Amino acid sequence: MPDNRLISEFLSYLKNIKKTSQNTLSAYERDLESFCEFLSLKGISVCDVTAQDVSKYKSILVNNGKSVATVSRSMSSLRSFYKYLVVSGVTELNPTVEVKNDKTEKKFFEILTEDEIDKLLAQPDTTDFKGVRDKAMLEMLYATGMKVSELMSLNLSDVNLKMGCVKCRNSKDSSKNRIILLYPSAVKVVGEYMSNSRSYFVSDPNENSLFVNTSGDRMTRQGFWKLLKSYANKAGISKSITPHTLRHSFATHLLENGADINDIKSILGHADISSTNVYSEFIKQNLKKSYVQFNHRSK
Repeated sequence: MPDNRLISEFLSYLKNIKKTSQNTLSAYERDLESFCEFLSLKGISVCDVTAQDVSKYKSILVNNGKSVATVSRSMSSLRSFYKYLVVSGVTELNPTVEVKNDKTEKKFFEILTEDEIDKLLAQPDTTDFKGVRDKAMLEMLYATGMKVSELMSLNLSDVNLKMGCVKCRNSKDSSKNRIILLYPSAVKVVGEYMSNSRSYFVSDPNENSLFVNTSGDRMTRQGFWKLLKSYANKAGISKSITPHTLRHSFATHLLENGADINDIKSILGHADISSTNVYSEFIKQNLKKSYVQFNHRSK
């Protein structure tokens, strides 16, 4: 069976059976395509790969200056692929088993301080329609801790301004939909956007998307990311910011201010508390760093 067909079937399995996210699928595809380019130069088929071949490929990645995290992810992609081939009966041996994975240094996520959040949210010019929309998006994201994909999928019917809450829908399982309360300033700016600004962009009365672009279509993740980076630059924030930075900041600030971690788990939509506990670890690590840095007896 041709190598590209095996990869297509593997990606289809991840998408339809494992319900893998599109971002993860894209990473798998890039890793496997890169590996197949290496095999093509060597004249080796996917099913004829040995542990030595995998080790050689790993060495090439390292020598090309790839980070430990990138190499680790590439090896993880190959392990998953060959595990699938073995289970599917395509090949009997998994050549990645004998190749050790380098341990990556545990790195925590980036967050914004509360002052940086305030500066970021103050950037949109609310004297024009676009600025009101942008501020509403930023406030909604930080007020709820949603993923950017969840924010962009919101419809008008998901917002209840009178109750001060929003329904965050799970695209894979509607039973996991969650209701999240909004703080007053978020309710106010989202209400202003829905009442006045949104109609400036939308001409189709049947358009149900909450946040739209200048053409009146649903705002995309990429479009929002560009806006976020632009406002971060205007705010003088030098940190590397993604929409997920606001989610991490939201959860960390709640925990720092005394919120119960189980409540944070529910708001974020985590299936397991271990995913939420990373914020506790982050805070502990920062406290440890502060102790070492500022306690004169620790030097």
